Amino acid sequence: MIDAHQHFWSLATPGHEWPTKAERAIYRDFGPKDLSTEAEGLPLRATILVQSQPTDADTDWMLALADRTPMVAGVVGWVDLQSAHAPARIAALAGHPKLRSLRPMLQSIPATDWLLADDLAPAIRAMIAHGLRLDALVQPRHLPMLATFAARWPDLPIVIDHAAKPFARDGMLDPWREDIAALAKRGLWCKLSGLRTEQGAGQPSSDLQPYVDHLVRSFGDRLMWGSDWPVLLMAGDTYRDWAEGGDAMTGLVGPARERLFSGAAAEFYGLHGA
Repeated sequence: MIDAHQHFWSLATPGHEWPTKAERAIYRDFGPKDLSTEAEGLPLRATILVQSQPTDADTDWMLALADRTPMVAGVVGWVDLQSAHAPARIAALAGHPKLRSLRPMLQSIPATDWLLADDLAPAIRAMIAHGLRLDALVQPRHLPMLATFAARWPDLPIVIDHAAKPFARDGMLDPWREDIAALAKRGLWCKLSGLRTEQGAGQPSSDLQPYVDHLVRSFGDRLMWGSDWPVLLMAGDTYRDWAEGGDAMTGLVGPARERLFSGAAAEFYGLHGA
């Protein structure tokens, strides 16, 4: 089992912005020992550690942690893609054997089309040149833009984090349903993660079934399971709850189930031997 999306953080890391004291359930340090305890009894063998802060310090901290944590098979870092220094920073980070992808925090940027800005082109070219991928932290408003971006940069592998955070609280499927299917047809990948925290308090996970069904149909073997732990704890779920709940909702068995829980992440992130 490979967890395609989990976080560690230290509140003391310079520039730490989130979580704040308002997120009481997760306002503390989280590290590898916490995850091992949380996932006890599950066949978890590797994870993708994803950035949670838009800072170089967080990325450097994660890579240092990955160096001494065998379970972390890959890291998704952050770079200021608009900076004139971005190509050099990307080249330096790409020298780390566990750096696999970069994730600009698009959901927090007011301009929906920010990723299409011309001054990002040198950074995107550097990502492609160094064999990196893009984790797209997007919302439904970004999906048409992401289609344009993907067409512009066909050599950049892209995975959509948290299925683009559909409006599960309200049970809205459209236009998310059509827009994300269009991206699947373009060959993008997607993470079955982060959906429980898009629901309202007390909503059962079973209400996510229409979303999960659509993702399985649309992405097929390019859909990968991720916990989004410890953010998941804000929904009141345990690690096991989402592992077993997501498993049940997909209805996948045999090789297709193995692909969801390990093969897709291993292929997308280039995890040889994980």
